[in-house]
Amino acid sequence: MRSLPGDEGDGEAGLLVCARCGTRAEGSPPTWTCSVENGARQYFCDTCARENLRAIEGRLDSAWW
Repeated sequence: MRSLPGDEGDGEAGLLVCARCGTRAEGSPPTWTCSVENGARQYFCDTCARENLRAIEGRLDSAWW
């Protein structure tokens, strides 16, 4: 789960940024969720993923959360 060029991260290798709350994480946290929306990868921290589990399982874009 590393940020790739053009992803929502800030461009630093190995740094993930939650697309919802802005929390940063080093490496590959196993509890984070990756979503592909409109061809772009977005990562969500464990807290945001838990709070929006129904929307994620219903495959709603994060804009609807």
